[in-house]
Amino acid sequence: TRECDEQSQCLLLIDFRTGDRISWIPARPQIQILNPSETKNQKTSQNIGYRHSTTSILHSYYHKKMKLLNAFALIALVTPAASFTPASKLSSKLTTRAMGSSLYAASKDDLLGAQEMIDQIIYEKACGPILVRLAWHDSGTFDKDVKGDWPKAGGAVASIRFDPEINHGANAGLSGAIALLEPVKKAFPDVSYADIFQMASCRAIETSGGPKIGVKYGRVDASSADMCSPEGNLPDGEPGDNGMYGGPGGTASTESKEPEGHLRKVFYRMGFNDEEIVALSGAHTFGRAYADRSGLGKEKTKFTDGSTKQPRADGTDAPFKPGGQSWTERFLIFDNSYFTTLDDDNADPELLKMSSDKAVFKDDKFRPFAEKFRDDQDAFFESYAKAHKKLSELGSKFEPAEGITL
Repeated sequence: TRECDEQSQCLLLIDFRTGDRISWIPARPQIQILNPSETKNQKTSQNIGYRHSTTSILHSYYHKKMKLLNAFALIALVTPAASFTPASKLSSKLTTRAMGSSLYAASKDDLLGAQEMIDQIIYEKACGPILVRLAWHDSGTFDKDVKGDWPKAGGAVASIRFDPEINHGANAGLSGAIALLEPVKKAFPDVSYADIFQMASCRAIETSGGPKIGVKYGRVDASSADMCSPEGNLPDGEPGDNGMYGGPGGTASTESKEPEGHLRKVFYRMGFNDEEIVALSGAHTFGRAYADRSGLGKEKTKFTDGSTKQPRADGTDAPFKPGGQSWTERFLIFDNSYFTTLDDDNADPELLKMSSDKAVFKDDKFRPFAEKFRDDQDAFFESYAKAHKKLSELGSKFEPAEGITL
């Protein structure tokens, strides 16, 4: 707001899609200014008239200038009796927030609505594991040593939805996961893709018997393909044809002759320690590997061919699509079975054990954590929840800065 002259004030209209200041519109006679001394009924009556008048102004503006009837705008009106906010400070503050994202921050109600819709998708389609993979591959590009403007360092910014990142080799099959979540974005457009991806991953874990993650929301989306991370930052399960894990690409080399060395290069780059690496590895208790995606895993096994039922955490049978190779027998339930199976020499040979999996028991510094998680599921859940939350926030910019908790 600002004073137009000694007798009246102006309305500042701001487009929240672009951060543009539309104009200062002098208050007119038909736009009545509320007086604190008026009765409650008078205020209500005049407020209705005021809203109708300003709505007319906005519609007229967008019809003529932008043809966007659904654009968001702020109408600020302050009376002489109310506190006065200088126009320069108000517009600067709001423009800064608006320019950081394509839309204004989502409300808690929007986020709760999105969460309910995501829970239903997970339940009906038994797709929790691929939603975890989607979120992890988005946030797992983060490099703590990369400096520059956001989102140069990568992370949980939803850049994975753009080409070329979605077509990186490690992301094969994830376009389908994004498609599963598009109805959520359509229903709740103010919720960012980055929040939707991380929420889906979190809820997949929580609704499948895993720990409560405590993820916060309010992430800002990367807005174009120019913000995509380079290929080569994600971990390998097995060595390449040259006998090496990882490679020289990405933001830093992840190449190593040993799986444990490769894992440390990948996860240290993100800021994780050995305990967190082992805890996050435990998420392989959930889901399957597919040869046409990761290049690893059998076409099907007796656990995944549809001949046996797969339970949800609530005991009901899940309608899963046959195929792939799982690490555990009950691959739609999140527990510590990954560790108990991995360390069991008599485990069914149709269960997957990649070289990078075996490293958590083979490596001297990883092994104490793997044994701890094998023997104590509560300890695994505690460490996992902390590591997952940290992963979900890597590289993120939040609006508001402190984030939104549900």
